[in-house]
Amino acid sequence: MDGVSAIRSYVDRLITGDGRCSGMKVLLLDTSTTQIISCVYSQTEILQKEVYLVSRIDDCNSNPKLQNPNHQPSPTSHLKAVCFLRPTEINAGLIVRELNNSRPRFSEYHLFFSGIVPIALLRLIAENDEFELVKQVQEFYGDFLPINEDLLTLNCRNTLAMCTSAGTAWARDHAPLYTRNKEGLCSMLLALKRQPSVIRYQKSSVLAKLLAEDIHEHIISDQIFHFRRGKRGSGDLLLLVLDRVDDPITPLLSQWTYQAMVHELLGLNNNRVMLKGAPNISEDLEEVVLSAQQDAFFRQNRHSNFGELGEAVKKMLDEYQRQTQSHNNIKTQLNSIEEMQQFMEKFPQIRSQSHTVSKHVAIMGELARLVDVCSLLDVSQFEQDLACQDDHATHVRELIEKLTSSNVKVPDKLRLGLLYALRYEETGNVKMIKSHMTRGGVPPDMVDFVDIMLKYAGVKARGPGLYGNRDVLSKMTKSFITSVQGVSNVYSQHVPLVMDTIQALIRGKLKDSHHPYVGPSDPEFRPQEILIFMVGGTTYEEACKVSEFNLTNTNGVKVVLGGSTIHNSTSFLEELKLV
Repeated sequence: MDGVSAIRSYVDRLITGDGRCSGMKVLLLDTSTTQIISCVYSQTEILQKEVYLVSRIDDCNSNPKLQNPNHQPSPTSHLKAVCFLRPTEINAGLIVRELNNSRPRFSEYHLFFSGIVPIALLRLIAENDEFELVKQVQEFYGDFLPINEDLLTLNCRNTLAMCTSAGTAWARDHAPLYTRNKEGLCSMLLALKRQPSVIRYQKSSVLAKLLAEDIHEHIISDQIFHFRRGKRGSGDLLLLVLDRVDDPITPLLSQWTYQAMVHELLGLNNNRVMLKGAPNISEDLEEVVLSAQQDAFFRQNRHSNFGELGEAVKKMLDEYQRQTQSHNNIKTQLNSIEEMQQFMEKFPQIRSQSHTVSKHVAIMGELARLVDVCSLLDVSQFEQDLACQDDHATHVRELIEKLTSSNVKVPDKLRLGLLYALRYEETGNVKMIKSHMTRGGVPPDMVDFVDIMLKYAGVKARGPGLYGNRDVLSKMTKSFITSVQGVSNVYSQHVPLVMDTIQALIRGKLKDSHHPYVGPSDPEFRPQEILIFMVGGTTYEEACKVSEFNLTNTNGVKVVLGGSTIHNSTSFLEELKLV
């Protein structure tokens, strides 16, 4: 149940080809598989595995190393091509173009697809392989991005509209996107080598029901899963299909753990962070990589809160300064060839550590600047109160103060207005708050988000449980964690709804009326492994809570969280426009 290990094993196998791809080779990828591989391997690591070049199959003609003028042989014609691609018609056409070349670019083609290959696509490739250059074709079910060991995503955007249109005439407009989500979820199960013993879904979502039923039918009827029938129930996996609509609160909140905070304030796309335009950022730090597989500091601190992160960065900086000073002292005392060799062996490590330190110091500095400029400590505490407490009189008074304050930025005023509308849709004065938002400088098209949000995830659209009886628990929890661990936890007292769902599930308390079964129900079933797939997208806050659960639960249950995409407040609201 480790998405990163599953994809890494696939990459290792396709590079070696089970012994059939030994020697120097070129790795050809498409847009999706480039992102997938970059999540688990750096380009440097790939090139160390007898890979001469990593390139996109759709830009071979523009790559000087792969050009093949008609009057001379290709400079790479002695190399093997290892292709890792999604099984699409476009990619099939690009393979056919390679095979029909009068002067082939490569001596052999080893084709690996990231999903189930249609028979028609195989036939097309076979019919055009005139020179018999294709040596093997395999299906590797790695059609998803493993961000963390227990966080998987399909990187599909605009899925909120797909969810709301399910069961209506507009569903056909999102049919390709639905197919992508269905195939991606199947790929997760196959890559993890699991066949669910039980499948459940969120009743309030038509799309969750449709997806759960289609996955169930796919498992029963498709030959791909048949070889696992002897292991049916192995690991006691439960697949739970959820919909973002039941918890619109989590994507709207400010974040205070490293990975989630970077995604919310700076953007974290395919493990890359753009710092270009930030004050005092050097050119080599304008775009940096934050990957748990390539950065030990990030792997250890990705779920640390802002205060803990500051301490960890300072500790890393102090350690680097100590090593640098020691290194400089050694440099002045080099008296032999052996000492010089030892010095040069350590030099690349020191340079690499220098970049790592500079990167995290730069990110930390920019996060701190944005927290100060946007008054996020004040805003976030009020967000948490709106999400976790029920105190209308106090909330209205403080919300109006925030909406009229020049220190609070317009996007934050919008999020506060939305949080108020979701909690007090039936008991509050949403119309008055919209008026104060307008007077506070929120543009009319952004004020319209209040009505859009209530249409998408208001009381009539979402299932029960978003607020439920959690208010008393939230107050108790807030009081407890503040007294025991410090006031900083006031900014992270919110618990995503999915965690309540997980706790109810492992205790056998998850109601059939809210989360029905596909097929016969089994009230006595206690899963040891849970794969949660959230159509419409998940968040890094939910991923952090799932990771904490996996580390601290004593009953041995392992949870993996997957989703159509990973939202921050910006991406969530952008998709909401299309609902």
